Amino acid sequence: MPSTTKSRRPTGWSPAGYTTIRGTTSGIEMLSSLPRLWWRNECAPKTEWLKFTRRELPDEEGVYTSLMDEKSVSPILSLPGRENIGLGRHWHGLSVMLWVLNGIVYVTLLFATGLWRRIIPTSWDVFGEAWESLKTYLSLDVPDISHFQPYDSLQMLGYTFVIFVLAPFLMLTGVAMSPAIRNRFPRLIKLLGGHQGARSLHFICMVLFAGFIVVHVSLVFLVHREHNVIHMVFGGGEVTSARAAQALVIVVVTIVAVVVFWIALSYWSLADRARAQRFTAAFTEIGRKIFLNRLRPLGAANTVDTDADVSKFHWTNGLPPTEEESTVWVKARDNNWEGLTITVRDDINDVEKVLSVDDLKKLPRHSYVATHTCMQGWSATSRWTGVRLTDVMEVLGPRPEGARYLLAESYGLAQKMYDNRPREPFYACIDLDTMAEATSILAYERNGHEIEDYLGGPARTRVESNHGYKHVKWISRLMWIHDFADYGDGRGGTHEDSALQAFNGRI
Repeated sequence: MPSTTKSRRPTGWSPAGYTTIRGTTSGIEMLSSLPRLWWRNECAPKTEWLKFTRRELPDEEGVYTSLMDEKSVSPILSLPGRENIGLGRHWHGLSVMLWVLNGIVYVTLLFATGLWRRIIPTSWDVFGEAWESLKTYLSLDVPDISHFQPYDSLQMLGYTFVIFVLAPFLMLTGVAMSPAIRNRFPRLIKLLGGHQGARSLHFICMVLFAGFIVVHVSLVFLVHREHNVIHMVFGGGEVTSARAAQALVIVVVTIVAVVVFWIALSYWSLADRARAQRFTAAFTEIGRKIFLNRLRPLGAANTVDTDADVSKFHWTNGLPPTEEESTVWVKARDNNWEGLTITVRDDINDVEKVLSVDDLKKLPRHSYVATHTCMQGWSATSRWTGVRLTDVMEVLGPRPEGARYLLAESYGLAQKMYDNRPREPFYACIDLDTMAEATSILAYERNGHEIEDYLGGPARTRVESNHGYKHVKWISRLMWIHDFADYGDGRGGTHEDSALQAFNGRI
């Protein structure tokens, strides 16, 4: 039997429980931006295994964007709600960082104090005893208090599974959706079923974890309630009705306070979204700097992703420029790209050159297979062919002194601006280390043919270590710049400006 050591029994409203709930609500915001789950990377219409929308997807590519599929969820249910995927991702990242930190401290103390024996079974008898406990619960009966010393066998197995199996797998499937991880450890991601496999498994793990918390907290009040609440709040002592009532009030008030704070956090975020972006992105960048920024794509060493993985269907986020948006692009498209130019510029020294698509094709050719992932959740695998960004910018000569970023600008406009001002030309900035990666290219072919109009033709940037919002379609200009704070709203890109995403798109 477990140790008879008396101690407080953890509830679902510990720091871990709170960050789990906050992570779940921000996860709801992320899921609502693309309320569908697939097992296959291509995310083809009518192949979802689960969806939370009645909308039906058209079979034709390029006519329906992922932004059109977004659903608005109440701030009471999601963090922050109301179609704010950027802020939802920031809050999710911050919650996960706190959740992981809490887990590391908890497990460390668990083994340092020897209290692991309360949770981890030390005898095979635990399975038989757990089965008997399960039958008791299923019969709607209550196990005798003597079985809880401090936990019964069924609880021990539940805690062991959640702490040492479910939680680590939740972490693994979470980081597996990062393009930085996918391009550095492609074999691991393929083992998980690709991006969509990891996304679906992550969702299932979230449901199991949330279900565990609900059942766990419910049983606190249904099974030996007075004993439970007294030991949780006071750590033990005499079990009396007066002390149980006092402990119960403290528990209920704590739960209500947490829920109120969680909802208030949503409304605080929505009251000034730019402020919320500055606050949350600053904290989540700490995790990216510690871990993800150190990872570089394998490039040519990646033999895992092959042409056999190429998707038959490819989503898009954004539609090609219209006549009102760019007469230059529309006219060139109608004339087989005749006359279309791409400006390569040194914005520090006011020097530039103009290239045609044919000029691009004369530069060293680079080709690879990669999976594109949108921050909303969809993915598609293609073979991309083009010119490395470093080779394109070399037409201007050596990199100018003071250049710290590359800015790519589009002939197309942003889909919408978060403050409802007129739409502006789409742009994105990347740092020089990211630009130097072998899979950062200006692509002009996909799967052996010219890039389709809706996917960015005639040329688009590919930055495989980052999510799709750092990839610019319908490219019009590439520029050396000193500081992205001098362009747009100063956040480093249109999605950072209009959707409040993070400058660093590695996760």
